[in-house]
Amino acid sequence: MVVRGGIWKKSYKLQISEKNNMKYKRLGFIVAFCFASWLVLAFVIFNENAVKKIDVEVILNFKFIINLVGYIILPVLVFSCNRPDIRRSLDGLLKYRPDAKKFPIIVSQDCAHGATAKVILSYSDASQVTYIQQPDQSEPIVPPGEAKFKGYFKIARHYLFGLSQVFRTFNHTAVIIVEDDLDVAPDFFSYFASTYQLLKNDPSLWCVSAWNDNGKASLVDVDQGSKLLYRSDFFPGLGWMITKELWDELEPKWPKSYWDDWMRRPEQRKDRACIRPEVSRTRTFGKIGVSNGLFFDKHLKYIKLNEIPVDFSKENMSRLTQSTYDADYIRNVYSLPLVSAPDVRTNVNLPFDGPVRITYHTKDTFKSAAKLLGLMDDFKSGVPRTGYHGIVSFFLNGRRIYLAPHSNWKGYDLTWS
Repeated sequence: MVVRGGIWKKSYKLQISEKNNMKYKRLGFIVAFCFASWLVLAFVIFNENAVKKIDVEVILNFKFIINLVGYIILPVLVFSCNRPDIRRSLDGLLKYRPDAKKFPIIVSQDCAHGATAKVILSYSDASQVTYIQQPDQSEPIVPPGEAKFKGYFKIARHYLFGLSQVFRTFNHTAVIIVEDDLDVAPDFFSYFASTYQLLKNDPSLWCVSAWNDNGKASLVDVDQGSKLLYRSDFFPGLGWMITKELWDELEPKWPKSYWDDWMRRPEQRKDRACIRPEVSRTRTFGKIGVSNGLFFDKHLKYIKLNEIPVDFSKENMSRLTQSTYDADYIRNVYSLPLVSAPDVRTNVNLPFDGPVRITYHTKDTFKSAAKLLGLMDDFKSGVPRTGYHGIVSFFLNGRRIYLAPHSNWKGYDLTWS
């Protein structure tokens, strides 16, 4: 018994020793992994030059780093003036906002309009929004002949104030910008939250927009297109996100007026793109405004607001990085059958199913095709609305269509305006 007991004790001690060794090995692996993760995280956060050298797709695939970075706060900045209907906009934002701490709402009001201020304060009192007021109510100095455009000067001044408050006073790292006449889609917040890291890490991007300028119901894939996202050289606005780094660049040279067209100039854009959806995540209901409702009646009221919610956190955003997107997108477009705009419009003489391509060679041939097909036909600094490498994607008569320049396209022509 003693001998047997001694053997048993010896064997038992050996088993305990082996278990302890395994436990220490596991602990060692955990410590090593945590240390390595910390080193990579520190490298990414503190070495800006190194970040630029890291492949964007690799950064996006470092999911454990994103998790370690933690809780990203994305404020929504609502620009307001004299529209008491802001209640509709705020109600929509509050209805679909999943987390008040992650998505704080800041309302910046210009104009000192009492009725509008009263509406905003009704939300501020309930701690649902933060209310700030643009203090400079003086009349802006307007160049001769532009007195009737004074409103655009006030808007630019207001944007300078509001964005400076978000980034300088509240010290946020990014912002989602909307105006007081926008409805938002149910997945509005999912869209921006899920594209933030893409915007942050891809230096070829400078904004994410919720808007498709050619987003009429007749020109988008309403049934199957809710998940589709694109790169665009055209700055869309109407619900958009930028980072503090971009504001650091733009603030010192912010224009006195026409800020959106100024954003579209090549010296601001610097060949950077925005992300935009197939089906818009915002829609304007503000017919009355600085533009006097003309553009609203002709175009804006027909924009389709997405009604099929998408959980964008489950979508692969790395495919939108420039290195991956450009090669696939351009190769796909220029491999498609070539057809004419009139045939696409009538949907005849097309002896095949699937996507097709229409070619334009000049400003006039683009405008002619765009008008025939119901697209926006204007250019800003040579860029057509929603264009990417000159290519405009849309959906008509049940098929994907690309209005594209010749394959030897050399870049945007600033005289096309």
